[in-house]
Amino acid sequence: MNYEEYIASHRDDFESRLFDVLRFPSVSAVESHRSDVRHTAEWFRELFTGIGLYAELIESEGHPIVFAEYIPPSNADGRRQTADGSEDDLSTIMAYGHYDVQPPDPLDLWHSPPFEPTIRDGNVYARGATDNKGQFLTHVFAVESILKTQGSLPCKVKFVVEGEEESVGSRALHQFLQTDEGKQKLACECIVVSDTSQFAPGLPTITYGLRGILACELFLTGPNRDLHSGTFGGSVFNPATALTKILSQFTDENGVVQIPQFYDDVLPLSERERSQFAALPFDEQEFLANIGLGTGFGEKGYSTVERRCARPTFDINGITSGYQGEGSKTIIPSKASAKFTCRLVPNQAPAKIAEAVRSYVAALIPPGITWGLSMQHGAAGMSLDLDKSKFVEPMAKALEKTFDKKPVFTREGGSIPIVAEFNHVLGADVLLVGWGQDDDALHSPNEKFSLDGFHKGILASARFFA
Repeated sequence: MNYEEYIASHRDDFESRLFDVLRFPSVSAVESHRSDVRHTAEWFRELFTGIGLYAELIESEGHPIVFAEYIPPSNADGRRQTADGSEDDLSTIMAYGHYDVQPPDPLDLWHSPPFEPTIRDGNVYARGATDNKGQFLTHVFAVESILKTQGSLPCKVKFVVEGEEESVGSRALHQFLQTDEGKQKLACECIVVSDTSQFAPGLPTITYGLRGILACELFLTGPNRDLHSGTFGGSVFNPATALTKILSQFTDENGVVQIPQFYDDVLPLSERERSQFAALPFDEQEFLANIGLGTGFGEKGYSTVERRCARPTFDINGITSGYQGEGSKTIIPSKASAKFTCRLVPNQAPAKIAEAVRSYVAALIPPGITWGLSMQHGAAGMSLDLDKSKFVEPMAKALEKTFDKKPVFTREGGSIPIVAEFNHVLGADVLLVGWGQDDDALHSPNEKFSLDGFHKGILASARFFA
């Protein structure tokens, strides 16, 4: 029996084990679920050891990290004999995922219990089905299938699955990655992540880049209390007015960010990238209609797809000031604040952009207004050079053979900070290969994952590792 036959004959077993782990309410943000989170970590450790891997729990102040490793037994030093009798180095590939999940609330909107896997229309419905237990397990079952049939793999394989991605932004894993032990234990050449979606149903997709992020909050204070707008209007600067004036100067009428030096380190899109983006099956009118709009907006000279995933942005996330209750209250508010984010592209440094934002705000503050700027969090973006990575071609071939379609290549407009950190700290190529769909309702009630996508993910992953 070869590994493809093993995968075909173990469909029920793979689904059964997927359903087992989906039953754990591993909600890392809720203290009452701490034991459930730990039981989930222990389940993964036992899964790894059961298929012949070395596995351990790496303890932290929060939730444990599960680490597992396979080294071909013929040569523990990581070298192998080639056909001509010489030796060469084995590649090391790591698969990353998270076993914690979002809270299932609101429970009354679920059509079936969130932690009782239920099959409907070829999908399994449960919290964590697509984000991320189901997608991550495809790589574990892929390695199992090869080991059970061939006895070894042509590469070294590592797995890291953590329990804080959904609550505190992978804090324990971030801290571990800063240590010498962490860098050595997690060292690899390629990281495979399935925590994204296909660009369209049944269309295999390699996401080779992520945007970074800088999140800020600006606080303005004028008078020491709210003032009567009749008595004091025209005699003091209104903090709410100051805030809106400042925010309006962050972008121009074309959506171009006006912060000095903001674009200095932005790498231009290559002709290959622009051609790939243009070839994606993207219907702009349908995209706009789905969000209730008739027209789009953004930086001139770039398509909607390019602006969404490969250009930097500035966005206001929330504004607070003055009276917001029912009816009218004629005041000049004492305070005003706003939350905003900059989405960054590869080569933009969050610390440098943060300093540029601070200097820009300082120059815009009007007389009579005191201010403070809080930097909430930041993460760099990342992008893989498709022409230089030796892992792109075997992944593309595995996907094409499995889905009977050539994969498309795209970038993701969102941010996965720990993945970008892997890229920067370990110097590893990152391939984001998702089996999910845009309508999988991750973070929402009725989260689902296609069982066909689950099984094809196992097969595609096995073909890549093999």
